[in-house]
Amino acid sequence: MSDSQGKHRRWQFDWRLLVFSGVLLPILIGLGVWQLNRAEEKQLLLNQWQQEAENRAWQDMESGDLTRGRPLTLTGMYGSRNWLLDNRTRDGIPGYEVLTEFRPLEGPPVVVNRGWVQAPRTRDQLPQLETPEGIFTLEGRLSDYPVPPVLVDQPEAGGPWPWRVQSLSGEAARKEIPDLPDKIVRLSGNRQPGAYRADWEPDLMGPQTHYGYATQWFALAVALTILTIVASYRKTGANNDNGNG
Repeated sequence: MSDSQGKHRRWQFDWRLLVFSGVLLPILIGLGVWQLNRAEEKQLLLNQWQQEAENRAWQDMESGDLTRGRPLTLTGMYGSRNWLLDNRTRDGIPGYEVLTEFRPLEGPPVVVNRGWVQAPRTRDQLPQLETPEGIFTLEGRLSDYPVPPVLVDQPEAGGPWPWRVQSLSGEAARKEIPDLPDKIVRLSGNRQPGAYRADWEPDLMGPQTHYGYATQWFALAVALTILTIVASYRKTGANNDNGNG
């Protein structure tokens, strides 16, 4: 009889492997459950925000909690002040993000990021901006002022509008437009009135992302369980049955 025929697989107790799996498996399952709970909380928050955006007036929202990513609806008109946020690229093409004042019919003014526009060939030229006139209803989400993590001194903007800037803080914007809130508004898409290329990355991690993370954690837990079971079955035979104690 050959060696392969004289051996068979049997359960081999390995306390080190079982301790390792016993510690890691609850952690993986717990992380998966935590991500499911986060997804549910995020969905409830988004539903609440959406309902408030439809039913809550801007002046009431502005005086409350201005959380980044919160959707809102504004009715009013664009103003004449525009900032061109420099060094913004799309698909490797240099350009600007267009920040324009917006004056709602009720409540304080706000800066609206209308999206990206391609830069002219030379730096001494600025893009020709087209700002629609009249009263519009905009949909967007609250966002932070475009300020880098490390503040750097930049020359004071001036002269005729639009102004080209490297960043725009709330303090700098309020020098030109008093009573601005602590957040700006990003248009929700390219079809909004006055929008340029407004294809933003999400400001807020959605429920689907949490579901994806939960699936990954649960998949790792299943893989760990399978590997532990497979590793615990080893080939044994008459010659080594008594040598594994």
